[in-house]
Amino acid sequence: MSSPAATPEFGSSAIGMPDTREAKREVAGLWWAWLVTGAMWFVASFLVLQFDEASVTTVGLIVGLMLGFAGIQQMILAMFADSLRWLWALFGALFLVGGVVCVFNPEETFAGTADVLGFVFFAIGVWWTIRAFLERETSALWWLGLVAGVMMIALGFWTSGQFFIEKAYTLLVFAGIWALMHGVTDVVRAFAVRSLRDRL
Repeated sequence: MSSPAATPEFGSSAIGMPDTREAKREVAGLWWAWLVTGAMWFVASFLVLQFDEASVTTVGLIVGLMLGFAGIQQMILAMFADSLRWLWALFGALFLVGGVVCVFNPEETFAGTADVLGFVFFAIGVWWTIRAFLERETSALWWLGLVAGVMMIALGFWTSGQFFIEKAYTLLVFAGIWALMHGVTDVVRAFAVRSLRDRL
């Protein structure tokens, strides 16, 4: 008859499943990844907003890289999401495909994006709104994403009535501001995850 000390505890680790608390601690240990990506978004916003007479090719490439980084982030979030992983992965794949298209066709991408800028803003606003509700249980700052999403949807309707030249300049400003907002969000998220790690 085995002693109580030798009796295995039927926890998650006893059946080959990782301990939830330990897994959360490991994920929280990657808080610096959000800090790095936030800094990269700040650099992208600085480059875009410096253009006086914008180089269409350069802006197309930067937009492509921004979409590519956003796609990679969505894929990483899909790996660690508690639910609806397919939704994160789907948007990640769409962002990655869009990024590749932008990089290989920067001029056409700029013209095409400016031409359908209203729809692009609307689609981004819808995604930000959905993501805000998905993060409602895990983030105290989920309402910031909701406000940004609603504003982006409204901006999409407003932009749809502009002429092409106005849309082109709006695209430049938006690309810079979007990168800046993304950087701020990632930096805030990095320190939120770091505080979670300290509590764990």
